[in-house]
Amino acid sequence: MKSETKFAAVASTALALSLATAAANAEAASAAEEMEQCYGVSLAGENDCAAGPGTSCAGTSTVDYQGNAWTYVPEGTCESIETPYGNGSLEPVERP
Repeated sequence: MKSETKFAAVASTALALSLATAAANAEAASAAEEMEQCYGVSLAGENDCAAGPGTSCAGTSTVDYQGNAWTYVPEGTCESIETPYGNGSLEPVERP
């Protein structure tokens, strides 16, 4: 195989990989933009972050539906999620 042919093959492979990576990153960014933080809907230990003072973040909620712990949900769905203590909230809520 001539060196020009090898170079063309390597260059086209590199370009294809770059385009595939860019497409995957764009899809991930798009998915992240379509999510919102929803308070009071996660089960104990399954929150994405924010669970009050003395916690380190993800997975630190101590009770189901803890009002100061949030999890990511699809944008526009938070306030329609029903729990035993009321609907999800875009802001921290008081829960028993």
